[in-house]
Amino acid sequence: MARLAGKVAIITGGARGQGADEARLFRAEGAEVVITDVLEAEGRALAAEIGATFIAHDVTSAAGWKSVVDATLAQHGRIDVLINNAGIFKLGRMLDTTDDDYDRVIDVNQKGVFLGMRAVAPAMCEAKRGAIVNISSLAGLEGVSGAFAYTTSKWAVRGMTKAAAQELGRFGIRVNSVHPGFIDTVMLSQTQAAVAGKMDKALKLVPMGRMATAMEVANLVLFLASDESSYCSGGEYTVDGGLHR
Repeated sequence: MARLAGKVAIITGGARGQGADEARLFRAEGAEVVITDVLEAEGRALAAEIGATFIAHDVTSAAGWKSVVDATLAQHGRIDVLINNAGIFKLGRMLDTTDDDYDRVIDVNQKGVFLGMRAVAPAMCEAKRGAIVNISSLAGLEGVSGAFAYTTSKWAVRGMTKAAAQELGRFGIRVNSVHPGFIDTVMLSQTQAAVAGKMDKALKLVPMGRMATAMEVANLVLFLASDESSYCSGGEYTVDGGLHR
């Protein structure tokens, strides 16, 4: 079943983890995929594996975003889907968070999402169609202790998603956010529970009693990118095994 047949999708942070599984799934469902990441070797290898395009890309750069959009339009003539997946995690309570650490997390996780939406919106507005999926976090729905900058950035992604959905809806563009919980990726190993060796204890708080695979997140992102979610916009979708209440 080609649920994304004829669509062109940009996936940031697509070299590994959730982004990589999204890229694999999108290609399997018929999309032309442009993977962007700062991890060039991994990104190029994945693109060669699945028949996608890779562009080295720092999401904090407006000029970099222009290059990605221009290259995608030159190659494919359209942009139907943007997955703002790129993100970084940094442990640190508020009183221990340095200016540099805070700025770096905000630049990637928050500003990168803003720049991405702003960069693709003109082409989507002209086409009168588009789907943007912003990857937030369960931390964007709750106050999470021990990762102050990360939590702040993911709440901002939630707010930007709702504001963009209001502004872009009249152009036929849908904007939604996805809020993963414990997902089996490299980023999970950086969390406080993992660093403290208490992941088993943390997973006991999850009603389903386990972490998710990256592909379980990708399946939800696929739905939101496809026409199956044609009347879904401004929504917040959790992939957390029931952890958020």
